[in-house]
Amino acid sequence: MKLRIELVEEGAEEIIIRCHKMDDTVHKLQAYVQSLASPGLTFYKGNQEYYLTEEEVLFFETDGEQVYAHTVSDAFRVRYRLYELEEILSRRFIRAAKGLIVNTARIYAINRNLTSSSQVQFVGTHKQVYVSRHYYKALKERMQERSTKV
Repeated sequence: MKLRIELVEEGAEEIIIRCHKMDDTVHKLQAYVQSLASPGLTFYKGNQEYYLTEEEVLFFETDGEQVYAHTVSDAFRVRYRLYELEEILSRRFIRAAKGLIVNTARIYAINRNLTSSSQVQFVGTHKQVYVSRHYYKALKERMQERSTKV
């Protein structure tokens, strides 16, 4: 592995990882770099601010113009759009529908329905969401990646 650092003007910073395959080392490096670069998420409920970890979030969903983060027992508003969250969040999060991002590390089961959306169940809660047919394949592949790493 070769390491090269170039000094550039402020605002032009970028990190490029060149590799011949996406192995576990590259994924860990990507996650580490993203954790350094990503701002901590702040969650809101009423007039209070909450500071939760990504691991506590089951899924993010839109409700009208608002985006909510759901935990096992509660829901909090976030001040990001889903497309912004996709860039900020770690690889364990993946788009599952137009208005939904799920935490694959917290998924317990997916009940496949060939004619419509598939139902996703999460560990330790009654909360469920539906994955659209368009996003099902990518979610299934991510879940298979997760199970092969265990």
